[in-house]
Amino acid sequence: MASVNEKGSQPVPGDVRLGEDHDLQDLTLLGYKSELQRNRSMFTLLFQSLAIAAIPYGFGSPLISAIYGGGQLPMFLGWIVVLILDECIALSLSELASRYPTSAGPYYWSFQLAGPKYRTVLSFITGWSWLIGNWTITLSVNFGFASLIAATVNLYHPDFAIEAWQLLLIFYAICFLTFVFVAYGNKILPMVDTICAIFTAISILVTLITLSVKADVGRHSPSYTLGHYDPTLSGWGNFSFFIGILPAAYTFSAIGMISSMAEECDKPTTKLPNALSLCVPIGGIAGLFFIIPICATLPDLTDVLSAPVGQALPYIFGRVTGSPGGGLALTVLVFIITFFCSVSITVAASRCTWAFARDNAIPLASLWAKIDERHGTPIWALVLTTIVQLLLGLINLGSSSAFLAFVSVGVISLAVSYGIPIAISLTYQRKEVDAAHWKMPRTVGIAVNSLAVLWIVFELVLFSLPTVLPVTATSVNYASVVFVGFMALSAVWYGIYARKVYRGPPESDGLTIHL
Repeated sequence: MASVNEKGSQPVPGDVRLGEDHDLQDLTLLGYKSELQRNRSMFTLLFQSLAIAAIPYGFGSPLISAIYGGGQLPMFLGWIVVLILDECIALSLSELASRYPTSAGPYYWSFQLAGPKYRTVLSFITGWSWLIGNWTITLSVNFGFASLIAATVNLYHPDFAIEAWQLLLIFYAICFLTFVFVAYGNKILPMVDTICAIFTAISILVTLITLSVKADVGRHSPSYTLGHYDPTLSGWGNFSFFIGILPAAYTFSAIGMISSMAEECDKPTTKLPNALSLCVPIGGIAGLFFIIPICATLPDLTDVLSAPVGQALPYIFGRVTGSPGGGLALTVLVFIITFFCSVSITVAASRCTWAFARDNAIPLASLWAKIDERHGTPIWALVLTTIVQLLLGLINLGSSSAFLAFVSVGVISLAVSYGIPIAISLTYQRKEVDAAHWKMPRTVGIAVNSLAVLWIVFELVLFSLPTVLPVTATSVNYASVVFVGFMALSAVWYGIYARKVYRGPPESDGLTIHL
């Protein structure tokens, strides 16, 4: 084992709160001391990843894109295609998480995998993309939640038009409520993720039964349900199919975020990759029971496009059930799931922020890296995560289209942070992951890694495109501009100060099957 540049003091062996002896020793080999409570199992990690995906919300909130994209065919077939491609990403990340199971995640992996000449810069780029992705995808969930609430009001008051400042206040209330829950409820969060998984399954079943029984606007034939495709709505012609898969791609865009929980479970070399690799197939199968009933009872596509605040789901529920009350009942189920999602994704984002600060990569790093020993949470990293959301939310007061770019920026940033370490691993012929506890056969791994990188590249293009043509002031997609802007700011920070203090994470050979 090569030497490790350890950060922090040696943990006290056998500290039950921080983990078993072998977990403490493993983390020491990775260069860190144990500071977080190891209160999560493989199942609670899996449930957290499913809570972050939040199928009814993850697919339902951006559902209007699938309507513009042609309707049922991209909703159903696109879901299956995205599942296969996103599982390639999940499997690729699982191998890396097994070899290097720390909360630092992708930027740590990039540093260990890259050559000495470029490892620090690549790690910094990966880390900032990872951080921006965590912040903006969490922002998109909380603001999407606020938009969903606003759209539900229209079930009873069709003429109501919410003002930008009212939407902002709802968003702020969600952020503050989530902050309190995450800051002071660390001990119960694993139980919350378990409850979320059970509640989501029940909600999907209730939605399936309700839509199938009521079907107030009629039921479509099986061929129409699974194959109807109208490429005329978006202006993209037959490329509309790919616009229609945006909701599916958004749903599983944050699958890698639970890698930031690596220091809060025991035996992370196997439990973390197991949770990562199972999220997509389990969530994907569950999602079919939510998507197919919607496809079978979907109102006319042009009618759905008029849904308030661009939120199609409450509108569809209201039309299909035939009453505002029925629509509200189903939407409330999605509200609860979305709150669970908000909590789980904020937890992961705060751990990402804390880990990057621990390696001295962001301004005021020593403050954000502090742990609240009483509650066992990186409280100041959570504060920063929340403040960033509150500040970015103000943009919606000036330009709703510019703000909506942050939904795409979250996906783009996370995709870049996944793609860099996977591509580096491929470049070096998977030498490091071949020694991991959890790995794919070499030939399969090369194929899966390659598909993952190709899909990530296509996602970067797809989430930079406008949903509708021709492009107008309200439909233009600023995502690529915002992403480049964020990365430019991080580059300025690196040039001014960070290059003097950021040396990358601790150098380590990782945890291998030879240990």
